[in-house]
Amino acid sequence: MSLIGDIKLHTTNALKSGDSQKANTLRSLIASVHNEEIANRSKGGTGELSDEEVVGVLQKEAKKRKEAAEIYGKAGRGDLENKEKYELSVIESYLPPALTDADVEKIVARVASDGGGNFGNVMGAVMKEIAGRADAKVVTEIVKKSLGGAE
Repeated sequence: MSLIGDIKLHTTNALKSGDSQKANTLRSLIASVHNEEIANRSKGGTGELSDEEVVGVLQKEAKKRKEAAEIYGKAGRGDLENKEKYELSVIESYLPPALTDADVEKIVARVASDGGGNFGNVMGAVMKEIAGRADAKVVTEIVKKSLGGAE
């Protein structure tokens, strides 16, 4: 079953079990995916998103939740911070496991040794390979360190 199919199934299960918070979170994810499909159609695409594209939408939604939780935490709104953290945990359950810094370092070392000696080439190849399983800021720092701070 596709990723969006899983999310829809889990939404139904959450509604049946009475877990309205999870159901609402999943509904918002389905809406975000649907909006992306509409945007895809307007660009001449088929409208259907692949699982990789759905993961991209989920990553954007996860980033929004992280940022919102941070803001609410700084503002002293623990109730809203907890809500955002819960939604983030639901979203993360559908994302591929994140890579550790050590894993990213290994990928960067391998890509850099394959002859992609400049920053742009290495970053492009690494970001394509990790496909959103690591934060771009972390990857950038690791690539800079690996290449001796050169850009």
